[in-house]
Amino acid sequence: MSMNFAPGDLVRARGREWVTLPSRGNDILALRPLSGSEDDVVLLDPSLELSPVEPARFDLPADAGIAVQAKAALLADALRLALRRGAGPFRSAAQLTFEPRTYQLVPLLMALRLPVPRLLIADDVGIGKTIEAGLILRELKDRGEVDAFSVLCPPHLVEQWVDELKVRFGITAVAVTAGTAARLERGLPMAQTLFDAFPATVVSLDYIKAEKRRDTFARACPDFVIVDEAHACVGTHRGKQQRFALLSGLAEDSDRRMILLTATPHSGDEAAFGRLLSLVDSSFAEMDFDDLRYRQRLARHFVQRRRVDLVTGDWHEARAFPKHETTEDPYPLSPAHMAFQEAVLDYCLAVVGQAGTGQRERRLAFWGTLALMRCVGSSPRAALSALRNRALNQGERLEPQIYDEDGEDEDAVDLEPGTTFAADPALRALVSQAEDLLDQPDPKLAALIRALAPLLRQGANPVVFCRYIATAEYVKDQLRHAFPQLTIVAVTGVLTPDERRDQVAEMADGEGDKTAGQRLLVATDCLSEGINLQQLFDTVVHYDLCWNPTRHQQREGRVDRFGQPSPLVRSIMMFSPDSAVDGAVLEVILRKAKDIRQATGVTVPLPQERGPVTDALLASMMLQRGATPQLALDLGLGEGATAMETRWRDVAENEKKSRTRFAQNAMKPQDVAPEWDKVRPLLGSPDDARIFLQRAMACFGVPLEPRGPVVLAHVGGLEAGLRERLQQRNLAGSVRLADDEPAPPGVQRLTRTHGLVTTTAEALVEASLDPEFLPGLGIGRVGAWATPAVERLTCLLLLRIRHQLTTHARRERLLLAEEAALAATQDSTIMATGEEARKLLNTPAATNIAPAARNRFIKTAKARLPALLRGPLANFVCARAAELGQDHARLRAAASSASRVSVEAVDPPDVIGLFVLMPSVV
Repeated sequence: MSMNFAPGDLVRARGREWVTLPSRGNDILALRPLSGSEDDVVLLDPSLELSPVEPARFDLPADAGIAVQAKAALLADALRLALRRGAGPFRSAAQLTFEPRTYQLVPLLMALRLPVPRLLIADDVGIGKTIEAGLILRELKDRGEVDAFSVLCPPHLVEQWVDELKVRFGITAVAVTAGTAARLERGLPMAQTLFDAFPATVVSLDYIKAEKRRDTFARACPDFVIVDEAHACVGTHRGKQQRFALLSGLAEDSDRRMILLTATPHSGDEAAFGRLLSLVDSSFAEMDFDDLRYRQRLARHFVQRRRVDLVTGDWHEARAFPKHETTEDPYPLSPAHMAFQEAVLDYCLAVVGQAGTGQRERRLAFWGTLALMRCVGSSPRAALSALRNRALNQGERLEPQIYDEDGEDEDAVDLEPGTTFAADPALRALVSQAEDLLDQPDPKLAALIRALAPLLRQGANPVVFCRYIATAEYVKDQLRHAFPQLTIVAVTGVLTPDERRDQVAEMADGEGDKTAGQRLLVATDCLSEGINLQQLFDTVVHYDLCWNPTRHQQREGRVDRFGQPSPLVRSIMMFSPDSAVDGAVLEVILRKAKDIRQATGVTVPLPQERGPVTDALLASMMLQRGATPQLALDLGLGEGATAMETRWRDVAENEKKSRTRFAQNAMKPQDVAPEWDKVRPLLGSPDDARIFLQRAMACFGVPLEPRGPVVLAHVGGLEAGLRERLQQRNLAGSVRLADDEPAPPGVQRLTRTHGLVTTTAEALVEASLDPEFLPGLGIGRVGAWATPAVERLTCLLLLRIRHQLTTHARRERLLLAEEAALAATQDSTIMATGEEARKLLNTPAATNIAPAARNRFIKTAKARLPALLRGPLANFVCARAAELGQDHARLRAAASSASRVSVEAVDPPDVIGLFVLMPSVV
């Protein structure tokens, strides 16, 4: 049969009224009951119905319930907070579970102003690149421009992406990894890929990059793709080449939207940077930065902000990030520990000196030396493990482990490397010496306990990062003896990624009270990426020095990032001035990187050519050990330090140039903030949600209970019908909520999309429309009272306005937008709308009115309603549609060929409430 119903039309089917929603099938209706929520949507085939689907009207019933002023105001708040198809300039705002920061909207606005969004988002670690990409995805989905998408990321980030999409954006995605793909494909028809079957996927790059899977994915890939850690897809080794082949093939489709994310876009490798830019547009690979037109074109696709730009610049985002306090904690070695380190270094240098003249043999000896010295500097346990174990065919695999670059294709390798040196009596003597140290006091551990004690007394929750499993287990055991009252857990590579997540999640005490259930986590670098720790921890201790500034930043970035509830994050770097190993790393790597960070505001990775780094480290160890410079020259290490200085200087200069070229200055806060400000009054801000919940809970006799930084909502005291709905959302007992962002650990922010707010709001609206639901609550749809807010008789109407939005893009889409509106009329003129009308409604009633007089006023207002709907209210609704169309056009103003939106109001609006306000008699 022919279908004539469009989104927003009212129909009657199966004995009740429904709102028509957008539907993908031409012969299928998607319907939401007028008195229900988005969770109650049904799909209906009119040709199969016993009774025909007919147009319907939404009229005030003759027996509409009576509401007093407080309940009428509560209904208005509930209607606004219950709507999910927002009518503001940002369609996605009604679906977000958080309030985005103004700077996080910049990439979204950039994407909306491009005909085909292709962006490289290169913001600093911890600013919120995942949030920025998710905002773009959610907005384009809600505009009907994206039906399917894939997020491509390293395997250790897959679950984090799945969680973020669900928790922050209300998007359910399927994880596609080597471990899940077979199960997902089971039972699918032969001609259907899992990407056809599952339109929302988060895909492991390492799983999909293989040639046989790459081709299948390329054929089924959605036209919207997010690539996280994009810099890991453009290097020279085989894994990166496979990823680049995959992404460059996807980028060849000029209609495919791609959002690339990286905190290190340049890394000093011009060729890799050019390949990265080519994924945005093939012409960008030429990197003609001297051409102003090139830079202007690139600026439309490239956004790069440092945290310092946001905290100290025009954005004034200091409260979005914690203050970071960094300290160094030097400790002395005991004579026994110093003697052991010197003995190991003497042994290693003797082996290096006998390595022969072949470059490969000498380089392997250098790496073996550095690997063993890393273990020695970490702990006697790690040193003993390395000395006892024989390394089999490690060869070149040692180098990335030494320089903390072993986590790119997989988790960081935290197992102690076995020694590559031949077994001999000298080596056995070192094993015996290490065994003796296990029974002696450990000066490094003692320094850790001294550093932690005052922090723990202040309520800190530290993460202690170690390099090796043996060290982490040893530190965990010793700290449990030192601080028996604390919850102390070790997370290392012996656990699977899921087990690591579970261990961290179990440490949340859930109370939001730092004095109860303090936490101390000991972790290896398997946790430096993939799991955000800012909700549970506020202090980072580098028990073992990182040998790569990027890994150092990644450790701190797990804690020091957007969403950290503590105003202060501390980081402590432990080292011994007596240690030749620590001294070399500090001199050659970490302090040079610190100087560059202070000059440029960002952390830069090690220069890619590792030979000079190795040479410089060995030469520095020798000098700190007291060896003569001639020995370093004899071993061919003399030029290492000079070469390192040159490379660091080049990296710093390149980074300064990059920041100058690509700093995102085109958009100012005053360009962005007004757009989001239009959303708040339409949908309700977090403050509005809090006020609504306070009023609603009080109506049920269970007011919110303040408890320090949180409030408790005792949902067990609510009426049975509402309590059952909340239980379906796993909300029972006492729900802990926070007013401010970020929320304390284990506590959720109270926003309009929190399950308690949305379920309560939907229930109150339903109670006003269906007298049989929550009958004792008194949420009526009509009322009359005297108020000091007006000087003349005023009719206040609570409206639900529906708009039909037509998106004119590659495929035209007809969408539904809804808004709750208040309009105050005197005679036949609208004299207040929006927040002005809301103030009239929220002003407490002055006196009671006799029922007979109240009913007479209501009856007169009802009689005038048809004329109002045909005249001033019809004009008001049309004006709102025009304003909404202008909002959408303004966001897309810079993209002449991008999709545009036309808006048409559905007339008449739904009159949810009609309230008569009379001047109070003085």
